Amino acid sequence: MAPVFLVLGALNGALSVALGAFGAHALRARLDPRALEIFETAVRYQSTHAVVLLAVALLLARRPTALLAASGWAFTAGILIFSGSLYLLSLTGVGRWGAVAPIGGSALILGWVLLAVGGGRALSGNPRPGADGDG
Repeated sequence: MAPVFLVLGALNGALSVALGAFGAHALRARLDPRALEIFETAVRYQSTHAVVLLAVALLLARRPTALLAASGWAFTAGILIFSGSLYLLSLTGVGRWGAVAPIGGSALILGWVLLAVGGGRALSGNPRPGADGDG
C-alpha cells in the first residue's frame, strides 16, 4: 500500500505546483480577486496534503496498518473533493461547488485523526492487536 500513497503524494505535489503556476500566471488577469483567492486555497490544501500522503507512505512502509491505509484514502478523497470543488468554484463561478467543499474538508479531518491514531500506534511499536484491522 505504501507505493500507492507515495505515487499519489508525488502526483498531487506535481499537480499542485503546476496549478499554482497556472493560477499565478494565466489566471491572475482572468479571475476576480476572490476567485483567485479560492483557487489559491485549493492549491495550498492540495500541496499540503500531498506532503502528508508521502508521510503516510513512509509510515506504511515501516508498519503497514489498516488505520494508516485508511488515513491515506481519506486524504486522497479529501484532496479530490475539497480542492477539486474549490477549483471548480473559482473557474466556473457556480456557487454550489462551495457547498461540496465541507465534505472534502471532513475527509481531510478524518485523515488527520486516522493518522494520529494509526501513526501513533505504528511508531510506538505497541499497536493493540486487532484494533486497527491487523489481527
